[in-house]
Amino acid sequence: MIRKLLDYPQVWILVFAALAFVAGRILPMPTAPAAGWALVALGLALMAVAAVTMTRAGATVDPTRQPTALVTHGIFRLSRNPIYLGDVLILAGLCLAWQPLAALVLVPAFVLLIDRRFVRREETWLRNRDAGAFDAWAARTRRWL
Repeated sequence: MIRKLLDYPQVWILVFAALAFVAGRILPMPTAPAAGWALVALGLALMAVAAVTMTRAGATVDPTRQPTALVTHGIFRLSRNPIYLGDVLILAGLCLAWQPLAALVLVPAFVLLIDRRFVRREETWLRNRDAGAFDAWAARTRRWL
């Protein structure tokens, strides 16, 4: 069961957010809560826009399932991974609100984990589905931003 849960990026963001929260309690310091909550809101909005775009295109948003469509329009013209980018913005915002120094370690570690555990697997799935279309999209659209 735990192994299955670890297949979802949302579980990982909760783990990293909990670490940021605990770090803020162990080593309290001045934070930037307004800026942090603004980043959280931006991350949630980015994720919502991407999810709606994927759903309208007939693509699955479940990261444990093979992609059902290659979505290259809308927000996906700017980033190949806007939902994961939204996760990163949320974590960075929580770190700013709770423990800014934690962001120096936690945010890059989270990006590395998401990239290795989820992004590269999904890119392989998409390339196997339609190599020409994926490679053309990858050539003009950055992985993150």
